[in-house]
Amino acid sequence: MTTDAVTGRVVHARVVDEPLDVAEHLAAVTGPATGATDVFVGTIRDHDPDVAGAVARLEYEAHPDAEGMLAALAGKVALNTGATVAVSHRHGSLGVGDVAVVIASAAPHRREALESTRALIELIKTEVPIWKRQTDTEGRSDWVGL
Repeated sequence: MTTDAVTGRVVHARVVDEPLDVAEHLAAVTGPATGATDVFVGTIRDHDPDVAGAVARLEYEAHPDAEGMLAALAGKVALNTGATVAVSHRHGSLGVGDVAVVIASAAPHRREALESTRALIELIKTEVPIWKRQTDTEGRSDWVGL
C-alpha cells in the first residue's frame, strides 16, 4: 500500500436549492490514488407507482439539520469503505428530468467505490430528513414517505 492511498474522507455534503453539477462532484473526488470512481445521479422521473397520473414535479423539503445528518452519514460511509465522497441533495421544486441527488465516490479499487455509493444512497433514503411531495399533471399532490 502506498502512502498516498485514499483513507476515507468527505469532500462535501450539501443540501442546496440550486442545480447540481455532476462534473463538479467527479472532479472533487478525483486524485492520484483513485483507481475507481462511481457516480449515482438521481433524477426526477415522470411516473411513480404511488401516483395515479403522470408526475409533473417534486417538491423536496429539508429539515434544518438535514445537511449535518447527510455529512455525518457520508463520513460514516467514507470511514467504512475508505472512499472519498462528494454528495449533494436538492430541495425546493424540481421538474421531470432535474437532478435531485448526486453521489460521487472514489477509491483505489472498484469494490470500495461501488459499496460507498450504494450504501450512501440507501442511508439518504432512510435516514436524512428530506421529504418529497409529488404533484401529477392533473394538479393533485401527495407527500411520499412520511
